[in-house]
Amino acid sequence: MELIEADVVIVGGGPAGCTCALYTSRADLKTVILDKNPSVGALAITHQIANYPGVSSEISGDDLLTLMRNQCIQYGTDYRRAQVFSVDIAEDFKTVYTPEGTFKAKALVLATGAMGRPASFEGEADFLGRGVSYCATCDGAFYKGRQVAVVGVNQEAVEEAQVLTKFAETVHWITSNDPKGDDHHAQSLLQQSNIKHWSKTRLLSIEGNEGGVTGIEIKSRGAEHSQNIPLEGVFVYMSGSKPITDFLGDQVAFREDGGVLVDDFMSTTVEGVWAIGDIRNTPFKQAVVAASDGCIAAMAIDRFLNSRKIIRVDWVHS
Repeated sequence: MELIEADVVIVGGGPAGCTCALYTSRADLKTVILDKNPSVGALAITHQIANYPGVSSEISGDDLLTLMRNQCIQYGTDYRRAQVFSVDIAEDFKTVYTPEGTFKAKALVLATGAMGRPASFEGEADFLGRGVSYCATCDGAFYKGRQVAVVGVNQEAVEEAQVLTKFAETVHWITSNDPKGDDHHAQSLLQQSNIKHWSKTRLLSIEGNEGGVTGIEIKSRGAEHSQNIPLEGVFVYMSGSKPITDFLGDQVAFREDGGVLVDDFMSTTVEGVWAIGDIRNTPFKQAVVAASDGCIAAMAIDRFLNSRKIIRVDWVHS
């Protein structure tokens, strides 16, 4: 099996991983990205990006990610498609195991994101990025004046539904149980004029065609028959985003919510290991936030590997 040695190995090729790689490669650190699949991450499945600074709203998430990937490759990053099945981070040189080979580096960056929740409903996976979304902040503006559904009763569902009320004509809120009476956020949501609450109701399927979502099939408790609701967007929050950490075991510390615990420099509790992006399970799962994490970690890695006491600034004044 091939053995590859590098200064930095980054597990994950989303906006966090690519930004980190761009900075470490520009710092002349031999950098490898190991990316399971560039087309399945949170950014890649986003149909259209309108809030990434400096980028036209005409770009898709996949196209934006391609630009990021190509840019870090241009500066020397070794980008590889590879499934990481385990890591060993006990020694100074961290070891990453994949079917394609073994990778060793003094700096390991965890950037696998938080798309660990499997699809819960019929049609969810089929229309992901074409009407099915997990982020109202990202996609809500595309549904101005339209009919959408929010599925779930947890806090994330409530907050995201509040966002959607600013844009959608009607937000169909589908919950298997009533929200708690002392949940002030949920009660405030119910007061919104464009909220249609379907209590004690379950989603049976998400329907659509080549153009995307066209409706949902639901069934209320006690009802004899199911019914169809025509709409164009479905936002699913059944169990929230789950950080992808199965390959780590218990080698690093985690927060109570399942995110990897880091300090202000994105360092984990293990020296030489950083965690960036949605794997931290931050409340703001945005591409620009993940990219910021990548920049912070890269500059900290440069300092760590070169035994610097200060961060080296990476810009040029003319």
